[in-house]
Amino acid sequence: MIAWMNWTPTVAIFFAVIAGILAVMTVFEIVSPCSERKGFLPIATTRGDRLFIGLLSAAYIHLAFLAVSDITLWVALAVSVVWLLVLLRWG
Repeated sequence: MIAWMNWTPTVAIFFAVIAGILAVMTVFEIVSPCSERKGFLPIATTRGDRLFIGLLSAAYIHLAFLAVSDITLWVALAVSVVWLLVLLRWG
């Protein structure tokens, strides 16, 4: 069924982490519902909106690192995590 996917340990960890983040955010939303707020982003967003924007921008950060440098992707991961934390807190 999904034999086309190259299920390496790295890929499995990636999907497990994303699933874990979504599960934690779901529980957090049930326990403490949020309302839209406006931070430094030009639109009012909820926690889920900021998470989606953060995950999407992390993909672009990784693509930018691949396109313009030979630096290891661990640096891109660190930049993405910091960006996601900033976005979730003040976005």
